[in-house]
Amino acid sequence: MEDAGAAAIVFYSLFEEHVVQEQNELHQHLTHGTDSYAEALAYAPDLDELTVGPETYLKEIAAAKQAVSIPIIASLNGSTPGGWTRYAKEIEQAGADALELNIYWIPTDLEQSGADVEARYLEILYRVKSSISIPVAVKLSPYFSNFANVAASLARAGAKGLVLFNRFYQPDIDLETLSVTPNILFSTPMAMRLSLRWIAILYDKIRVDLAATSGIYSAKDVIKMVMAGADVTMLCSVLLRRGIDHIKVIEHEMEEWLVAHGYDSLVQLKGSMSQKNFPDPDAFERAQYVRGITTSWQPLRDI
Repeated sequence: MEDAGAAAIVFYSLFEEHVVQEQNELHQHLTHGTDSYAEALAYAPDLDELTVGPETYLKEIAAAKQAVSIPIIASLNGSTPGGWTRYAKEIEQAGADALELNIYWIPTDLEQSGADVEARYLEILYRVKSSISIPVAVKLSPYFSNFANVAASLARAGAKGLVLFNRFYQPDIDLETLSVTPNILFSTPMAMRLSLRWIAILYDKIRVDLAATSGIYSAKDVIKMVMAGADVTMLCSVLLRRGIDHIKVIEHEMEEWLVAHGYDSLVQLKGSMSQKNFPDPDAFERAQYVRGITTSWQPLRDI
């Protein structure tokens, strides 16, 4: 990825559930039969001396830091307050340059208010920020009653970046087995519209870096995001489909576009099409909806 031109690498997430599961399974295997024979206690290793769970993840972070010169950003997906802080410390010690809090949480408690949900996000950020010194970014879903307020609150609480947006994987129903099954699909270019809108709205309103993720496939996608105000554009699905060298293709096509349109660098584009700088700021809100359904739609017979 570094050789192909990537500016930074975000690791896959370390899930606290996987760590806990591995620890429980290891404990079961090591203690099985120890009550049957007295001598069995002699060969059972001390669990406190074993490093389980995040060991491989931390080793890979450290190895990546030795292998490249670009920043390595770890990603943590926790499920308990203690889990967030414990593994955040270990990730920092492994050498990560920054940490992404991948908050994948679907509240289902009928008695829990929106304010309670937002408070939990802030609590997670506070806890992690107080335990480590490296920059912390928060990967969010768009499912808040007022996303702008949530973004501003996280920025005030010390988040250095917001990653927009976390794409929740939706369950499916298998009609043959009558079971609920996961259904993981690659993102499509259409998915970038949501993050483009909110980055354009938030640009220069909050003091935090804005990273666009999901649906970015081409040089034009990257350029649009930068025009909206993105500091970072993130690639995943397109690299899984076309390979890591596609980074080179995107960067080459970006250079061609900049030259063809008389730009010297991306800096000149930054935020030029944001809500702040666009002549019609309402285009990112309700007015665009009305305009879209009256001018963009055509009957299928005319397509």
